[in-house]
Amino acid sequence: MKKKINGFLWLSATPFFVLIIGFLFLPFIAMIISSFKKNGEAGFSLFNYTEVFTNKFYLQAIGNSVLISFTASLIGILVAVFVAYSFTKFSPKVQERLLLLANMTSNFAGVPLAFAYIVLLGTSGLFTILFNELSIGFLQGFNLYSWFGLVIIYIYFQIPLAIMLLYPIYLGIEKRWKEAATLLGASRMQFWLKIGIPFILPGIAGTFSILFANAMGAYATAYALVGSNFNLLPIRIGALISGDIFAQPELGSALAVFLGVSMIIALLINEWLMRLVRRDLA
Repeated sequence: MKKKINGFLWLSATPFFVLIIGFLFLPFIAMIISSFKKNGEAGFSLFNYTEVFTNKFYLQAIGNSVLISFTASLIGILVAVFVAYSFTKFSPKVQERLLLLANMTSNFAGVPLAFAYIVLLGTSGLFTILFNELSIGFLQGFNLYSWFGLVIIYIYFQIPLAIMLLYPIYLGIEKRWKEAATLLGASRMQFWLKIGIPFILPGIAGTFSILFANAMGAYATAYALVGSNFNLLPIRIGALISGDIFAQPELGSALAVFLGVSMIIALLINEWLMRLVRRDLA
């Protein structure tokens, strides 16, 4: 009977595995193979990878993506650490509504988010015109279509995602821990330094790696805002695949492989740090 149930479960999961193989593994394998091709030639070559790591234009795209992703993720995690903790101080009903709002905000990304910022803070945006009419210099010299503008938009969708990931971690801090620390004469600061922060630190490290990977792969928001005017890795990959001038899918595949490997390395470093922290705590 148990074998029949297990067989039925595997059979019912078949569509899931078909989708994973067809839409994840096969394109990934095809991308790797394409990255070792040179302009559709039959043989394998390292030309595309040599081009990626020697061409200053592509190196600039990698550097810009890493810098923007790291900055937005760092600011996002710092804000979310305090905001997620503040959520736990409200009543359960209010917490549920706040989490619903955070969930909705985290999904408001891509082209709609870029257009919303353009309408509000663009050259002819609502707030830009309003502050100019009121002679308020708050947005004087601000350029949404710049590195600083991209960071602001990235932070917008990073903070809600970080809140959703950090909120359950704070719920894991049991009330009796605080009571025991108080009975032993520890202050609130000592509790957080000795117990609270070490407990949530692995979760913070894991959340940061997810935010970094999320920002590195963001394409629609950046492209809708700046198009090809700002040199970012996802935009360069899209341009090479679709062909702004002429298509070079093999070179785009090499850049995509580098992007995927960099994300995997970030996740592996995060896993190593989490194990290191847990071992020190133990």
